[in-house]
Amino acid sequence: MTDRPHRDFLAIPDFSTLELTKLFDLAERMRRGEYTSKPIAGKTLAMIFMKASTRTRVSFEVGTYQLGGHALFLSPRDVQLGRGEPIADTARVLSRYVDGIMIRTFAHAEVEELARYADVPVINGLTDLVHPCQVLADLLTVRQTFGSIEGRKIAWIGDGNNMANSWINAAFRLGFELALACPEGYEPNADLLERARAHAKITLTRDPREAVTGAHVVNTDVWASMGQEEEQTKRERDFTGYTVDESLMQRASSDAIFLHCLPAHRGEEVAAEVIDGPRSKVWDEAENRLHVQKAIMAVLMGGEKLT
Repeated sequence: MTDRPHRDFLAIPDFSTLELTKLFDLAERMRRGEYTSKPIAGKTLAMIFMKASTRTRVSFEVGTYQLGGHALFLSPRDVQLGRGEPIADTARVLSRYVDGIMIRTFAHAEVEELARYADVPVINGLTDLVHPCQVLADLLTVRQTFGSIEGRKIAWIGDGNNMANSWINAAFRLGFELALACPEGYEPNADLLERARAHAKITLTRDPREAVTGAHVVNTDVWASMGQEEEQTKRERDFTGYTVDESLMQRASSDAIFLHCLPAHRGEEVAAEVIDGPRSKVWDEAENRLHVQKAIMAVLMGGEKLT
């Protein structure tokens, strides 16, 4: 390894509060078509997918192209990680070829090890612990809807998974109120929760109705994420009462919006009339993955400043 001048993005707190604000400003300029630079022209992003994805792959690949660069899709069949090559070796080799690495995988420790040994920026496309790019896209959606994130109450309903953990990390940096409703045994990461509670009002309850009361944003996710399909029947039982339906949305603020990172299972974690209804911002939210990730790549790989 060498002393690296670059930065990685593995979790939301990797950016300061001010940097996050500037990152949203940059992403918004990109969304509006006001940003025309090609800061990664001639550069290549390696995209490692140990977990498949629609939005992550397409948004990163399109975003790289729009910024002037080239993206390589690498599945377990395409890289030796799928045959047991050490992550450190993969990091060292890819660093000789590419200018950035995005990885979507299972264990968060794998991303940390990749970043430790890579000589180019590493971006976390998802781990079992956190999903930072998605929650930044969600926050951009909140900002576009309400003008700012400050003073808003965010409600999370369902599994205390990587999405819930990333909302906790976001509250840690940005200080908004966060209310999580999770069934017993499905709580978010305790260490992240404890750290964030020193900087933001965060409540954890079993009652979705309590969590959504007065909320400006109501969030949920599938009950069984990728790799948990064998738990589907048990989770359906454990998550009874956690469906975001119209009656639950009525408890939120009158101007509340609904968010979902997708894919969604209508009739399970969310009712069709909610996700397909007038309060739903899920399609804007999905689009914002492109803009946020372009901003991240422009900063980490293209030299854009967040000052």
